[in-house]
Amino acid sequence: MSYILGISAFYHDSAASLIKDGNIISAAQEERFTRIKHDSSYPYNAVKFVLNNSKLDISDVDHIVFYEKPFLKFERLLETYVAFAPKGFKSFSKAMPIWLRDKLFQKKMIMDCLKRHNSNFKNENKILFSEHHLSHAASAFYPSPFDEAVILTADGVGEWATTTVAIGKNNNLEIKKELHFPHSLGLLYSAFTYYTGFKVNSGEYKLMGLAPYGTPKYAEKILENLIDLKDDGTFMLDQKYFNYCTGLTMTNKKFDKLFGQKPRIPDKDQITQFHMDIAASIQNVTEIIMLKLTKSLKSEYGINNLCLAGGVALNCVANGKILKEKIFDNIWVQPAAGDAGGSLGAALAYWHIDLNKERKDIKKDNMQGSYLGNKYSDKEIKIELDKIGANYNEYDQQTIIDKTASSLSEGKAIGWFQGRMEFGPRALGNRSILGDPRSENMQKNLNLKVKYRESFRPFAPSVLRDEVNNWFEMNTDSPYMLMVSNIKKEKSIDMSEEQKKLFGIDLLNIKRSEIPAITHVDYSARIQTVSKETNEIYFNLIKKFKEKTNCPVLVNTSFNIRGEPIVNTPLDAYKCFMGTELDILVLGNFYLEKKDQNKNLKTNYVGEFELD
Repeated sequence: MSYILGISAFYHDSAASLIKDGNIISAAQEERFTRIKHDSSYPYNAVKFVLNNSKLDISDVDHIVFYEKPFLKFERLLETYVAFAPKGFKSFSKAMPIWLRDKLFQKKMIMDCLKRHNSNFKNENKILFSEHHLSHAASAFYPSPFDEAVILTADGVGEWATTTVAIGKNNNLEIKKELHFPHSLGLLYSAFTYYTGFKVNSGEYKLMGLAPYGTPKYAEKILENLIDLKDDGTFMLDQKYFNYCTGLTMTNKKFDKLFGQKPRIPDKDQITQFHMDIAASIQNVTEIIMLKLTKSLKSEYGINNLCLAGGVALNCVANGKILKEKIFDNIWVQPAAGDAGGSLGAALAYWHIDLNKERKDIKKDNMQGSYLGNKYSDKEIKIELDKIGANYNEYDQQTIIDKTASSLSEGKAIGWFQGRMEFGPRALGNRSILGDPRSENMQKNLNLKVKYRESFRPFAPSVLRDEVNNWFEMNTDSPYMLMVSNIKKEKSIDMSEEQKKLFGIDLLNIKRSEIPAITHVDYSARIQTVSKETNEIYFNLIKKFKEKTNCPVLVNTSFNIRGEPIVNTPLDAYKCFMGTELDILVLGNFYLEKKDQNKNLKTNYVGEFELD
């Protein structure tokens, strides 16, 4: 019996994953425990969870694999400084002391961290290092249902690589091509995230959500000035416009001059039509690049399956375009596509590549719905609720499902906490806020009264797998909410001539379909397909909702407020319930109504979290 612990840390989205004889046992992000969004510190709590979950001590683990190689990253930092000197001394002098103090001696640093789990842990030889993009590629290929695939990884930057192509076959995986820093699709997208006033490494999905409100009028300008794009999708960025190599910001004055405005100051400057058009333009360029890349890879390798990982793989609009164009027969995206997933990939890469172990159960998705975090029994939930002083009713599961479906059909907003916590950035029906997609007010109410976030942000539908093609222009599995598709024409409502004249945020309140709460302004939706095999209770809830309403779809958004990580414990869930305008909280088999709660338990909870 062999246990491998994978760790990602010290950049953003620290996480720990545990595999046993190549099978994925558990995985979690540190942010869920510390309540610090994108926590980058050593994932002490996540490691503790994956060990405790398997009743292991750190000494019982056979190998501990870190997701990247610190020396290669240090080399990039030095060479970048030399290439751009004397520019960039400011950022170089800020980074260097940290590297010299901590990161260059990462093995010792990791060893010291591991000793926090057991001071007698001594075996430094168990600590190994993977490469950043190999970790990503392994996280996408090995859990996929393919025995052979092209694996495309695109993100900001690993050690040197920013985009890589790998070929996976059985248990072999080999990186074939790399694009290197500073030429990066992830950093290009992040530059526009910064320019439109959102937080880099956090707000990219806001940019994607804002894009349909605009028109891509600056796409040509981007393609003519910022990027030299080849027919095969490879590219180079003109560094005259960027500041990430040499400064402390993403873009510079030349960039501002090109587009005619300075970067938007968050929470001070309004989002205008200009920002919507900028968002539409960079989204359009990203899709063009991803389509060129995937078409050239299909033609070069002739393999029918595509796996995606890296932060850019979370761009579900681009993923949806690749799917729609039928470039590959099958696409599988790692649900924890960002750096958190690197912890899992590092462990899997060591097992399959270094130890040369065969894959098992190749024909199925081995991520188990990404339900890899901790869970609470009804007994544990009851103890927590009694400690808080909450008022609740306990029912059997069938009654819980029936009552919840009825409340959803009445337009109630519900916090839903069941089973194992999701691994990755999306709530997939276990730590979710749910609503009725038929409601015209649900999208606005959830954004403003529950999530306390920007009104333009879209919500995703969870739909029964065998119903997806009746409601959306796709008929494939999308269990991880990483594919965007349009609403079926027969479920859509055409805009009037008057409505077509509107633009920007005025488009928000137009009813576009029978399920307006999840229909974005361009008639698209980010779809999660739900099957009985991966999440029986959530499947049964949607089925019951369909029985009551003839609609097999629910609004599903993550159980948290803006700036907060997704809830982890019953206490986190109760605080969010009491600090927002959620109507009902369902924890396991416990059913709580807001009107029954002690008003003194309500806290001003919103101010606890820094806005993302």
